[in-house]
Amino acid sequence: MPIYNAPIKDMQFILHDVLKATETGIPGYDELERDFTAAILDEAGKLATDVLTPLNTTGDLEGCRLENGVVHTPSGFKEAFDAVREGGWNGLDLPEEFGGQNLPYLMGCAVGEVFCSANMALNMYQGLTHGAINALLSHGTDDQKAMYLPKMVSMEWTGTMNLTEPHCGTDLGMIRTKADPQDDGSYLITGQKIFISAGDHDMAENIIHLVLAKAPGGGEGTKGISLFVVPKFLINEDGTPGARNGVSVGSIEEKMGIHGNATCVLNYDGARGWLVGELHKGMRAMFVMMNEARLGVGLQGYAQAEAAYQNAVAYAKDRLQGRAVTAAENKDGPADPLIVHPDIRRSLMDQKSFVEGARAFTFWGAHLIDRAHRLGDKDADGLISLLTPVIKGFQTDLGFDMAVQAQQVYGGHGYIEEWGMSQFVRDARIAMIYEGANGVQALDLVGRKLAADGGKHAMAFFEMVKTFIKENEGQEALKADFLDPLKAASKDLQTAMMYFMQNGMKSPNAALAGSNAFMHLFGHVCLGLMWARMGLAAQEALDASTGDAAFHETKLATGRYYMARHLPATGMHLARIQSGADTVMALPAEAF
Repeated sequence: MPIYNAPIKDMQFILHDVLKATETGIPGYDELERDFTAAILDEAGKLATDVLTPLNTTGDLEGCRLENGVVHTPSGFKEAFDAVREGGWNGLDLPEEFGGQNLPYLMGCAVGEVFCSANMALNMYQGLTHGAINALLSHGTDDQKAMYLPKMVSMEWTGTMNLTEPHCGTDLGMIRTKADPQDDGSYLITGQKIFISAGDHDMAENIIHLVLAKAPGGGEGTKGISLFVVPKFLINEDGTPGARNGVSVGSIEEKMGIHGNATCVLNYDGARGWLVGELHKGMRAMFVMMNEARLGVGLQGYAQAEAAYQNAVAYAKDRLQGRAVTAAENKDGPADPLIVHPDIRRSLMDQKSFVEGARAFTFWGAHLIDRAHRLGDKDADGLISLLTPVIKGFQTDLGFDMAVQAQQVYGGHGYIEEWGMSQFVRDARIAMIYEGANGVQALDLVGRKLAADGGKHAMAFFEMVKTFIKENEGQEALKADFLDPLKAASKDLQTAMMYFMQNGMKSPNAALAGSNAFMHLFGHVCLGLMWARMGLAAQEALDASTGDAAFHETKLATGRYYMARHLPATGMHLARIQSGADTVMALPAEAF
């Protein structure tokens, strides 16, 4: 059975040595002392290792089943969900007035990584609830908040988001679900939604669906869409679940992975719902859920890679195969362990350097969200808006690749189900697709986010990189290995952006054909910046003789690997972008 142990020391390094959480001036961050965050992460790690991880394989093998209209989750899921609920984990970063603990989102993000690595399918029930809560917090009425949020924060009730329909995915303007207004202010919702994660289950007494639908008078396209809250069970006056609403499960999707999560087809047959936010402005409210969800999915990308990597390392140290090319290292045994071989080391270093860089990038993104929400910092809000498609798209693309590399370390055993490595690959694959497929993330980045506010936030990012390099150019230990590669990669990113500015208007296809390459180029620069920051923190700790010297030396070695072996990919992506659209669009459709 696969193993997982929370990488708490790595998380603490980012929280305290890189982000310097208590020094940020963000309200609530002053509480994030080392001992405090360690206690939280230790408890989350115990729950993950002892309860969630052992059920990951169970969920994969059993899946969910629909019987007589009732969705049953895999064996042990309800008890594990109860343990998460009783620990108050869902409310960690939610408002105290609704039963939460009001800690920064950064801590919710860190705990989310631990739970996701341990059991991604089970954690999704909680994650979807969290997103629905935030949508109601931002756009719900006071009555809606009072009715739904306490039970959702406690996870007595869970939540979902309902966007996709059989005939439309990304193009939400095509949705057909109808909302008919009633005299009492409610609406009757009729239509079908598909791919609804955590759409139904047996672990909570009610499920609160947030549903996109079209009410009369809204017009065509996304401008005519409204958002409605539709409970599975209508709410009695005393706040308890009452009669069954007109929403039912048509089927459970048969999927490649995340089998332990009930991905449902939901049929709405005159289900009673209530408007959330303004009429015909549902996309604004839904994007509150989707933006958080996209950062959470980016987290899923590297969290699955982390779990897969831990198992690959254990296997590489244990499995005897061949001899080291220099000299036998296991002289008393029939062969040396796999980890002596340079190509295995390359693979493990690919995984390690990506996961640790992506963790830092995601935690930094969570910190920007806290800065935006808790300080009203519009610049931070603009920057995280720019970076969100990069976090989601780049990290899930690479996270999947790294899960495959971890599987490859096992050779043929990686393809055999009893070792569990294929589950990491299959579970990681969905993260590239849902919450906006990665091609859409790249289009959003190039088509909307770069030019937002006149390109202000993109320029602020470049200035941030430039300032970091200038402030630390006296650090001779970092210059050649970290600062110079970061400077070169940043120049590639700026050159790519200038190409879009010069060619985008006259040849839109030229920009869009290079969007995926740009997203990856941007992602590498972001991880390069994170590794430069981690390298600085590690070097400062070594210079001051504080902390674990071996740990900090390992950080520096891992960072040097990323900067030398992966950051140069920015040049390749720039060349692809500058090749334009001619080769991409050369063939007529009938030639395919």
